[in-house]
Amino acid sequence: MLKSLIKISLLAILAGLFMTTTALAVMQNITATDMQKITKQMSEAYLLDVRTLGEYTQKRIKGARLIPIDQLQRRINEIPKNRPVIVYCEVGERSALVARYLDQLGYQGVYNLSQGIMGWQVRGYPIESGMP
Repeated sequence: MLKSLIKISLLAILAGLFMTTTALAVMQNITATDMQKITKQMSEAYLLDVRTLGEYTQKRIKGARLIPIDQLQRRINEIPKNRPVIVYCEVGERSALVARYLDQLGYQGVYNLSQGIMGWQVRGYPIESGMP
């Protein structure tokens, strides 16, 4: 009986530690309006576009760096770990996957633009086109 109680207590403690660690390191979904505020407060934020080169040249957010999702693993060292990272794609799905991946790798301050560049554009925020 005592062994069972100790075992249950230990599992509860470990579960609590896991939940606390997970809660601290979870990426955040943000809106275009949130992103405007964040980039004004944190000018050092790294803006990561994970779409294709074709999508990037059609429209992009000023200052964004392109690392297509299919190149992410081999180019991971290009993404700084000492700055907030805002990830976006067209509508927020690919970028959510990348943001979760970065979070799992230990990146701190990872944000996903939840409605992507479409949400950004709909709100009238500026976009660029062509090659940078």
